[in-house]
Amino acid sequence: MSKKIALITGASRGLGKSTALHLAAQGVDVIGTYHSKQAEAQAVVAEIEALGGRAHMLQLDVSDSSSFDAFSTQLAQALGEVFQASQFDFLVNNAGVGIYNSFAETSEAQFDQLVDIHFKGPFFLTQKLLPLLADGGRIVNVSSGLARFSMVGYAAYASMKGAIEVWTRYLAKELGPRGINVNVLAPGAIATDFGGGTVRDNAEVNQMIASSTALGRVGEADDIGAAISMLLGDGGKWINGQRIEASGGIFL
Repeated sequence: MSKKIALITGASRGLGKSTALHLAAQGVDVIGTYHSKQAEAQAVVAEIEALGGRAHMLQLDVSDSSSFDAFSTQLAQALGEVFQASQFDFLVNNAGVGIYNSFAETSEAQFDQLVDIHFKGPFFLTQKLLPLLADGGRIVNVSSGLARFSMVGYAAYASMKGAIEVWTRYLAKELGPRGINVNVLAPGAIATDFGGGTVRDNAEVNQMIASSTALGRVGEADDIGAAISMLLGDGGKWINGQRIEASGGIFL
């Protein structure tokens, strides 16, 4: 039986890297994308290979939908040459950036950047990759707890994640005849370099979040990688069209 193959966008660091390592530990082969940090991406490949797995990295700017045709061709080549496969099984739409600004001060340029990266990019990348995604496969889209609760400064970012959550349900409906299930994983506040590393590095913010969370701490990248890999494991096969929040119970 051939091994499963996962494509993870934004896999060179943070949540994507953690997801790649968790899936590799479960015996899943990994194709990751990176935007600019090739050395970091290759370090993830080396880490997975040290675990006895197979991995490959491809450059991708998810904000540039005009590049998706070329990326699809590169992906098909990598599937054949590296993994001796013609399709992949799991898609994790993870790549993203954080832009913090009040609604009143948000510029059109910031809004457009968030649309391109967090909504338009995943929407049309997934569309482009449908022929390469195997029947019976799975998709996990990454949202945010901010689509459920509201914090000043995230109006535009959270709105994109709200769109992702609605789109997830439509994907699940339309891809159901192919046996593909689609879910959205919504992390709470995570201590990574995302958004300038505020949750990780600002002690006041860290404490505020920890005190608002039932489990009494901020999240770590490993918490989210484990949650996504759970959804892509055997236990996730009958979960479909759902929003699952991995936040330790923040603002309950």
